[in-house]
Amino acid sequence: MTTADASAAPAAAQGSNRDALRDNLREYGLMLALLAIMIFFQFATDGVLFKPVNLTNLVLQNSYIIVMALGMLLVIVAGHIDLSVGSVAGFIGAAAAVLMVDYGLPPLVAGLACIALGGVIGASQGYWIAYMKIPSFIVTLAGMLVFKGLALWLLGGRSVGPFRPEFQMLSAGFIPDFIGPWQIGATKLHATTLAIGLALVAALVWAGLADRRVRAGHGFAVEPIGFFAVKTALIGGFVLFLVYMLATYRGLPNVLIVMGVLIAAFVFLTRRLVFGRRIYAMGGNEKAAKLSGINTERLTFLIFVVMGMLAALAGLIFAARLNMATPKAGAGMELDVIAAVFIGGASAMGGVGHVSGAVIGAFIMGVMNNGMSIMGINIDWQQVIKGLVLLGAVAFDLYNKKKA
Repeated sequence: MTTADASAAPAAAQGSNRDALRDNLREYGLMLALLAIMIFFQFATDGVLFKPVNLTNLVLQNSYIIVMALGMLLVIVAGHIDLSVGSVAGFIGAAAAVLMVDYGLPPLVAGLACIALGGVIGASQGYWIAYMKIPSFIVTLAGMLVFKGLALWLLGGRSVGPFRPEFQMLSAGFIPDFIGPWQIGATKLHATTLAIGLALVAALVWAGLADRRVRAGHGFAVEPIGFFAVKTALIGGFVLFLVYMLATYRGLPNVLIVMGVLIAAFVFLTRRLVFGRRIYAMGGNEKAAKLSGINTERLTFLIFVVMGMLAALAGLIFAARLNMATPKAGAGMELDVIAAVFIGGASAMGGVGHVSGAVIGAFIMGVMNNGMSIMGINIDWQQVIKGLVLLGAVAFDLYNKKKA
């Protein structure tokens, strides 16, 4: 190697690190923003935010938002919108309450029936959007009004509950400690939670390395190994910290396991399956996707079926958390869900968005709600602050696109 080549090598390596950071600025910026917001509220709430019981409540309070955000991500990436998810969730919660409390159906039967009903609702809206070519904004706005009214009719203006304990376990239960508690000094730890956390971090490292090998094998650029190592170490350390804090309380909530399975499934769907790649292709340019042989009508129809089923699951989780169905359940949920996806980096024009961004965006909204509530900030000012954060996130996205 010549002297010129030797001096150019470090510069090339540094340039690749800068390129990797720039190319992933939105995703890493979101993680840093979430961390900064959490640290801010940790000090602003005098250490309450990171207490194990509050972290557990944070997961429980945002579980149904994250579940719906996964489906909303597909909808928005495809170039559509769904304003009805909150009303559908409230209606499904009401239907589950009537089936279990008034008719005595077992929770499993009622839950499966309600998820199937959510799929039917999604299919009915998807039909008008995909095949009748009515804009999704109009169809789902009508759906929001229809299912809000149906929920009021079904409940007759009353609150229905309580539910059986086995149904409440969906949102209020915790996984049992199969390994047995570990005692470290005066601290008693949920051993199974720690084991799952370590396995999760190991899986993240393995998946990252496997993705690098696949990309390199196909001739795509990969981020420098040093950058990858630092990024993975920071993410793994943050995950282990949260898992440790949960292990000092009651362990992993059942709903967190449900969320984890759904997140993994949607990451696989959007990154590995043809179905997911077609959604991005359609959102980027529907006419080009159609000309390339993609059945855009069927794809749109299926996306809304998935969204309906996830809204139904979120309605069940929300009802289980309240231990009753109320006429006002689901009100305003769609705003938090849509805001989470846009804060997470999805484009209003379609074709852009990631599962990780939607999840992080949902947690940003959740941490802000939780932290401001602990600080005693009035709900009106909370809405103002969340609106400004949403506007800032979208403006930042547009700024990055103009620079590119």
